[in-house]
Amino acid sequence: MGSIDAVLKPRLRVRTPTEYAGWILSILIGIGILASVLTNPNFKWGIVGKYFFAESILRGLMLTIFLTIASMVMGTLLGLALAIMRSSHVKPVSIAANIYINLFRGTPVLVQLIFWFNVSALYPNLMIGIPFTDIGMAVDVNTLMGPITAALVGLTLNEAAYMAEIIRGGFSAVGKGQIEAADSLGMSAGMRMRKVIIPQAMPSIIPATGNQVIGMFKGTSLVSVLGVAELLQSAQLIYARTFETIPLLIVASLWYLVMTLLLSYPQAKLEKRYSRATSTLPRKAKKVVLREQEEGNLR
Repeated sequence: MGSIDAVLKPRLRVRTPTEYAGWILSILIGIGILASVLTNPNFKWGIVGKYFFAESILRGLMLTIFLTIASMVMGTLLGLALAIMRSSHVKPVSIAANIYINLFRGTPVLVQLIFWFNVSALYPNLMIGIPFTDIGMAVDVNTLMGPITAALVGLTLNEAAYMAEIIRGGFSAVGKGQIEAADSLGMSAGMRMRKVIIPQAMPSIIPATGNQVIGMFKGTSLVSVLGVAELLQSAQLIYARTFETIPLLIVASLWYLVMTLLLSYPQAKLEKRYSRATSTLPRKAKKVVLREQEEGNLR
């Protein structure tokens, strides 16, 4: 009983002089940097405060949030389909998914955004309709593929490739015995995917997806090259008129930092909830009573 109680007790870590010295040095360096930033007049904190809640900046922030949510939702759904295709035993389907993933992961997202914005140079018009019939309609790609549409298409297709690998990794984490048990119960492939594989893969998928959401929020700054008035482009439009480059870049950076911190909190909660391994012991653990001792007390 003594050994069992000792295991359940929280561990105490002795702080060394080196750790205290590290804390003191870090605090002194942090105070020095903070004092330099706050007292340097070139940062122009008054300009930063003036434009931090400017209407154009807030509109750009809302557009950035919209692009993040829309691209992640559509990219996750497409990534799920690609992951299922990649895990398929049908070779043409698996190879097609593999080519897609390697293509979009192997090229920079900035190049993809510019490509989709200029795709009308390759296909000025598209005919959508029933094959081998005259039923259909022509689509002007140049009109359809505007800056926001090109941004959504580029971000979604790129994100789908990464989400496909994350989801496939979650599928691989499911034990082979679970799949064999589902087969022994006579489950179809679709039911096995819905009832067994996806629920058990979620602990591996959700934390990584949280990282992708944060990365996507910051990655939306790339669409500024398309003229989309998201957060960074909104700041650029202001400092192109006022020549206050550094203060407006600080405004954009602070908003990215604030939103990243807000997204990090639910991500940490999800990681803690779905973590498979516990890194810390409970502070208040119930006392373990061995069956032999319990029977002895009853006697």
